[in-house]
Amino acid sequence: MVSVRQSDEVAAALSTGQPVVALESTVISHGLPWPQNLELAQELETIVRDQGAIPATIAIIAGQPCAGLSSDEIEQLARGDQPVRKVSRRDFGAVIANREYGATTVAATMLVAHRVGIKVFATGGIGGVHRGDAGDISADLPELSHTPVAVVCAGAKSILDLPRTLEWLETYGVPVLGYGTSEFPAFYTRSSGLSLTDRVDTPSAAAAGIQAHWDFGLLSGVLVTVPIAEADAPDSASIDAYTTQALQEATEQGITGKDITPFLLERLVDLSGGETLRANLALLRQNAAVAAQIAAALQS
Repeated sequence: MVSVRQSDEVAAALSTGQPVVALESTVISHGLPWPQNLELAQELETIVRDQGAIPATIAIIAGQPCAGLSSDEIEQLARGDQPVRKVSRRDFGAVIANREYGATTVAATMLVAHRVGIKVFATGGIGGVHRGDAGDISADLPELSHTPVAVVCAGAKSILDLPRTLEWLETYGVPVLGYGTSEFPAFYTRSSGLSLTDRVDTPSAAAAGIQAHWDFGLLSGVLVTVPIAEADAPDSASIDAYTTQALQEATEQGITGKDITPFLLERLVDLSGGETLRANLALLRQNAAVAAQIAAALQS
């Protein structure tokens, strides 16, 4: 079996029961331009440390799955001097065999985190069911259904079909906890109008719910949804209008499948004058902090 290389710091933390938070790497290689991508990656690791946990940025480096990267490796991904493939569950074999560099999506990050025993993962927003096509489902959802990692996020990306996404999660037994909210957050905006059954208001309450789920022998992940701070949230009506326009443009240009999400997110940045990018960065920082607090509560 191909092993996961752990940094000395991550390995020591896991062996001694310190809280560890997984961080994805697609935001470094595919989410932002240089040098903002490097600055964000460093900042997220710092935020996790400031909350008393150890960060484990996950990626594939020259064919080697890694949990915990050196500063040089993070800079390699950020600079893009070598091609970096966006990796989901299906891509591991090819990327490992060809000794490629890979940036892990939500699904792939969960898989590696679970392999080494990391219980909590912080991200921006998960994928879900795409609008207009109930059969176009992100690999993030099946991963959540069978990989026991707590994913702290701002809900699913607002460009998706949120009611169908929630229905999918319910059908496949994935608990969705509202962190300080009784509604499913809509990524850039705090509310989607979709009610959640379970709300938690503290890291310890979230940790208790997560641990009880796993202690009962249930093997799915747990989704902890944190609404973006009110001060950082763009106007929801404007976001809806921009999303409608971007979706129409995608249809007119024949953009489908794995290409549609990056296209829509990039168009939203353009249409909003950068407002959605600023919101995305704010929620990533907030989620990293909350994830570290929950990871610490799980270990207490």
